[in-house]
Amino acid sequence: MVLFAAALSAQTAQPVREVTSALGTSYYSLPDEKGVVATARKNLAADPKNPDLLMKLEAAQVSVWQDREAVATCTQALKVKPGDAAIYTERGHRELPLRNFKQALADLNQAAALDPKKMDTYYHLGLVHYFLGEFPQAGEAFGHAVELAPDVDERINSSNWLYASLRRAHREAEATQALARITPEMTNTAEHTLFYLNLLRFFQGRLPEAGALPSEPPAANADNEAELRFDTVAYGVGNWHLYHNDAAKAQEYFARILKGHVWVTWGFIGAEVEMVRARHK
Repeated sequence: MVLFAAALSAQTAQPVREVTSALGTSYYSLPDEKGVVATARKNLAADPKNPDLLMKLEAAQVSVWQDREAVATCTQALKVKPGDAAIYTERGHRELPLRNFKQALADLNQAAALDPKKMDTYYHLGLVHYFLGEFPQAGEAFGHAVELAPDVDERINSSNWLYASLRRAHREAEATQALARITPEMTNTAEHTLFYLNLLRFFQGRLPEAGALPSEPPAANADNEAELRFDTVAYGVGNWHLYHNDAAKAQEYFARILKGHVWVTWGFIGAEVEMVRARHK
């Protein structure tokens, strides 16, 4: 067992190809420079059927974009804890960056059937429907996510995608209602949701386009978090141009996103999906 764990650690210490996109681009994991995956594997080797240690390994893998490996670890965890809704949700979540949308859909539907009260399940179920172009179903899932949101930050996050889904489903009246629930006095408490709130303010006409957008990603892909912020907002703004029948402007935004390297973000995946759709029109 120790030798097996060491071999696996050696295999994943350096970047490996995780997935090749529909546009033909290969995406890679990050190097395990801090040894988080190696440490988690070592801990698991001492108690290989411990579900908590399995999910700690999964979290370590996710931290360095080892999404294929994370999916396999979730599968291993489900053998130990069959019928665990949280693990099904997590596996579905990690199948999304791998562009395995059909597998993600199956896992997230299973999670919702096992526990229909988890906001996180419906949020990711909404994403998979959205990426599949199933916008009415995405709107339904994000509607549940908004209803189940435990705090204002999660409500802001889910409302952004609910609005996008309803607009893409041509349900403008419902989209307007969803946007109206983001009141002028509403504020976020987590930095991660500030860019979602700014997007919603832009959709409401309270912020100009330039005011919603963060600065360009740093040169030489130096800051993953900055690129994540840019991808998220640029995708939302590009999407807004699609609603307003300016496909050329939208494609400019999507192309800018795909010049980056943080292939695991929802904005990046969304931009890629839109570019693929445009090629097949």
